[in-house]
Amino acid sequence: MEELILSRWQFGITSTYHFLFVPLTLGLSLIVAILETIYVRTGNEMYKQQTKFWGKLFLINFAMGVVTGIIQEFHFGMNWSEYARFMGDIFGAPLALEALTAFFLESVFIGLWIFGWDRISKRLHALCIWIVAFASNLSAFWILTANSFMQSPVGYAINNGRAEMTDFVALITNPYVFHQFPHTVLGGFVTAGFFVLSISGYHLIRKSHQDFFRASFKLGLVWTIVCLFLQMGSGHAYTQFIAKAQPMKLAAAESLWETTTSAPFAIAAVIDEQNKTNKAELKIPVMLSILANNDPNSTVKGIKDLEQEYIAKYGPGNYIPPVTPVFWSFRIMVAAGSLMMLIVLAAGFLWWRGQLENKEWMLKAVFWSLPLPYIANSTGWFVTEGGRQPWIVVGLQQVDQAVSPSIDAISVWISLIGFTVIFALLAVAGVYLMQKIVRQGPVSTPVQPNIPEVKGASLWS
Repeated sequence: MEELILSRWQFGITSTYHFLFVPLTLGLSLIVAILETIYVRTGNEMYKQQTKFWGKLFLINFAMGVVTGIIQEFHFGMNWSEYARFMGDIFGAPLALEALTAFFLESVFIGLWIFGWDRISKRLHALCIWIVAFASNLSAFWILTANSFMQSPVGYAINNGRAEMTDFVALITNPYVFHQFPHTVLGGFVTAGFFVLSISGYHLIRKSHQDFFRASFKLGLVWTIVCLFLQMGSGHAYTQFIAKAQPMKLAAAESLWETTTSAPFAIAAVIDEQNKTNKAELKIPVMLSILANNDPNSTVKGIKDLEQEYIAKYGPGNYIPPVTPVFWSFRIMVAAGSLMMLIVLAAGFLWWRGQLENKEWMLKAVFWSLPLPYIANSTGWFVTEGGRQPWIVVGLQQVDQAVSPSIDAISVWISLIGFTVIFALLAVAGVYLMQKIVRQGPVSTPVQPNIPEVKGASLWS
């Protein structure tokens, strides 16, 4: 049991560090591509400088995401070998395709983009960053395809105690991935929007590089408002899908113990997991039935009835997720999203009125809002993963069946401490480099003097 708990902590910590960088990569790569496209179409040098400024921040963040992501994959062999044995034929396919398609595209074209300034044509150079942006989001698709099978298995057969793929098309067209993918990617787009807004707001407060960051703020504001509305719409569709595909996850996220018609939405609750009840609740009547089914008179299944269904289907056991952390994580996610929407709409209104730069308090609110998308992403991901417990693959394998049988607690302790310290140092280094670039602001490229070349001589002779 100790090895299991430590392995879960290790994978959870690695995933948390990884997911601090991935969402920003998904969105910022597209913003950089848009900025360079504007530069190519208009010839405005300011947009070239914007591309380079935001591109530097993107590259640092991208590198951090790659490092933590590579380490994450080693966990499957070290700590979760029984999962790899049982699921390798299926889980390995999208991971392999992620490396063969998305990662190779990113690696090649990000190199061309970094070293190709003024060496290849403007259009070809802009195409490189568009390919990087496409590949980054394609990478997310393959990873979420693998995760979606864990949430809702399709296209498989059990042979000799192992899950084997029987239908690759079913795997990549899993309905779960088509709800999870847009919600996750839009979360990355929102993260990138707040990243641009926050840094631009910082410089507008300092009144430095105002034309530069005024343009960035405008782009970031339009981008973020659009993406937030799309994110909320995808979240609503995702919740309704979860109500049918994983009703236990929805019930846990709402701490709904009893099957209820015209079910209320609990804003807050004092949860007693041991006795399977809520000691106190602050509720909005019928709201959960509306959110889950678009019908105020619909019935939402409760945890107790679902538990009995799972016992009848899978045998004796505890099939209830950790209700308290899932319940509060969902509310933190919703609260962070609502606050983000309030901030960008207020900033957009003041911008439309031409008063934003005179309202320093609003710029400060935008600046200090940067942690909100990260909080929303992390808590949302916890709901996704924590809400499917005790399963690692729903209906097929439980978490305690997936841990490596040969590992010992001391080895996991050593690697857990080592990875955590290294990731912390890398995160500090990454944040330090990024804040250094942010404080410095855009650096204009100096004009090189036209020095005639002298044959047979060089500056080094």
